[in-house]
Parts: sequence; structure tokens; C-alpha cells
Amino acid sequence: MRIVLVGPPGAGKGTQAHLLAKTLSIPHISTGDLFRANIGQGTPLGLEAKGYMDAGRLVPDEVTIGMAKDRMLQSDAANGFLLDGFPRNLGQAKALDEFLAEQGIKLDGVLDLEVPEDEVVKRIAGRRLCRNNGSHVFHVAYNPPKAEGVCDECGGELFQRSDDTEEAVRVRLEEYHSKTEPIIGYYQDQGLLVTIPALGTVDEVTARAIEALKQDS
Repeated sequence: MRIVLVGPPGAGKGTQAHLLAKTLSIPHISTGDLFRANIGQGTPLGLEAKGYMDAGRLVPDEVTIGMAKDRMLQSDAANGFLLDGFPRNLGQAKALDEFLAEQGIKLDGVLDLEVPEDEVVKRIAGRRLCRNNGSHVFHVAYNPPKAEGVCDECGGELFQRSDDTEEAVRVRLEEYHSKTEPIIGYYQDQGLLVTIPALGTVDEVTARAIEALKQDS
């Protein structure tokens, strides 16, 4: 099964991508992992991307597309994959279609995780991370620490990332609406889009996604 996962920041794409890929026994291909792997391994695309990033410039679409193509051609993706964070705009979506057509394969579905904008802001702006260990994550409303500002795990100081403030989240949402949201209509016109309400527990959202994929297949 070949799936694209889309949704606004804070929709839980990373969590759902991991669970869905595990359930469906297909690799989870995320843009972040692609960049880290290519840069870490010093591939030509990774070095090119690093050059742009070190200069404070956006990595061009063709570099991201090249990384995604290389990853989808690896043996573990022969029977399917779940794309998370790619495509991010219409140009990337069209490039993906062209690549899949060249390979004689096609997407099985595009899952759109739908979350109200106010909930997105609440989810992200309430997040607090531990300075000692970034994997220790809390939330002022959904998972508050026992003592305000102190990590339950190690006693480290909790802080809010600069891009997690409400103002920063609103800017990220504007960028999502202008650049990424158009691909939703693009895939809807192809009959591939399945919208999943992403409110509720993680397990509830995963169950909805699996059920929707069954009905769509």
C-alpha cells in the first residue's frame, strides 16, 4: 500500500505515520528522516541540502524530490510506503505523480488529518520540552508535569521552543494554508483523498485511519 499523510502542524502526523506504517508493514518515509540520513551519510543530495541550510536558505524542491525518489526505490519500499511531510506543495505532488507513473505504480490513498485551527494552536503552544532530554515532552493542559517548569523524568528545566509560541504557530499555519493545503484539492480531484478527524486519543485516530483505508481500497 502506498499512502501520503497530510495535515496541519500539530495534527499528530508523526505519531500516526509511525503507527500506521507499523500496522501496514510498510516503511515510514518522513522528510526529516530523509534530510538527516542524507546529510549524515554525506550523499551528494545531502551535501547539497546542507549547503543551502548552512547558508540559511530553503532547500530547493528538486533536492527534496531527489531524496524522496531515492528512498522509494530502496528494496524495503518495493511493496509500499507511507510518505510523511512529502509532498509539501503542488510542485512536489506533481513530481511524485510523474515518478510513480515512471515506475508503473500509483498511490492507494491520501490521508488528511483534520484538526480545528484553535486546537492546533492549543496543542503546540502548550508543549514544553526538557532542556536535558528533548524526548521528555509535557503539555500544560494534556500532560502537565507534577511541578511547574520541572521535568518529571530527570528534574531538568522545561521550556517552550521559540517556534511553539502562539504567534509562531499562526505563522506556520499560514504557510501550511498557502503552500501545502492546495495539494488536498489536487488529490481530492483524483479521488484519492480520505479525511480523518484527528481529535480524540491516538488509538482512536489510528483506528479511524485504518478503517478508512479498508473502505477506500
